[in-house]
Amino acid sequence: MLYKLLYPLAKSLPAFNVFRYITFRAAMAAVTALLISLAFGAPMIRLLRERQIGQRIRQEGPQSHQAKAGTPTMGGLLILLAIIVATFLWMDLSNRFVWLALASLVAFGAVGFADDFIKFAKRRNLGLTGKGKLVPQFLAALGIAWAIRSWAGPDTISTIVTFPFLKRFLLDLGAFYIPFVALVLVGSSNAVNLTDGLDGLAIGAVGIAAGTYAILAYVTGNAVAARYLQITLVPQSGELAVFCGALVGASLGFLWFNCHPADVIMGDVGALPLGAGIAAVAVMTKQEVLLAIVGGLFVMEALSVILQVVSFKSTGKRIFRMAPLHHHFELGGWAESRVILRFWILAILFAVLGLSTLKLR
Repeated sequence: MLYKLLYPLAKSLPAFNVFRYITFRAAMAAVTALLISLAFGAPMIRLLRERQIGQRIRQEGPQSHQAKAGTPTMGGLLILLAIIVATFLWMDLSNRFVWLALASLVAFGAVGFADDFIKFAKRRNLGLTGKGKLVPQFLAALGIAWAIRSWAGPDTISTIVTFPFLKRFLLDLGAFYIPFVALVLVGSSNAVNLTDGLDGLAIGAVGIAAGTYAILAYVTGNAVAARYLQITLVPQSGELAVFCGALVGASLGFLWFNCHPADVIMGDVGALPLGAGIAAVAVMTKQEVLLAIVGGLFVMEALSVILQVVSFKSTGKRIFRMAPLHHHFELGGWAESRVILRFWILAILFAVLGLSTLKLR
């Protein structure tokens, strides 16, 4: 909005010319989201406490987590508020890519809100059933996938998927592209949700991934950079860096309150849309497969759950002490803060590896 209002003033006041630069607006979106989170964080936590909207801990989880019972949850509403407001203020309102990223955030946020609200209303640690959560997620994901392919323009978003390290290997999914995108959105959404088990773990990793995709979005939308790096050019996708910047700022702001020991927990209303938002950016920048590397930590967490379930159902034995993976290390004697910091280091390494693929082709 500020871009549309203030950039035209550059004709008479050259200083306003700075609003044309995506890098400037992405940085300002990050700062804005951070300030919104810090300003509204404490009042929201007080409101959640007054309404007794507290976290309910599963009895089968680590015993050390029982002390977290009653910690205000649904803090993801603060994250969504910060991202949406900051993005709206600094984006180019005519850019369809950013609107689609925001749509993915809102759609999956609605599913997460329903899940958290049921937990609160029925005073239990389980909200929607597995099917009750996955069905609306896939419906939302299919709608977003169709919009990305059709509304953003079939000439802009192709059905061809590229692979890291393999410059000449291209896979055209054709009619299967929309289901593939839906699977990426749902998979990423739930992977982030599974990672959200320790104070600050998920939101820190989300901020790292979002910062990485801010860079990827910028180079993908820049003709010179895309040609130099030999990656797919997606015109106007650079504006997604503004959305990613807001995501980074909101993550840092929420981490202020969510760091160990957490004053507030994001809940599904935060975790589900954050994973979907990053996935939407990955799809629209044509870096869908690269998300498995950049979000390698989320993949590890999700795979640990899948392997644990498959192993137990087929052999009656567990591979890990407890899944997701962070609980395995907790039960192995690592302090929660140590698990969080070491997993953040892994998230940074995955992000660096993801960026390195731009040249290692």
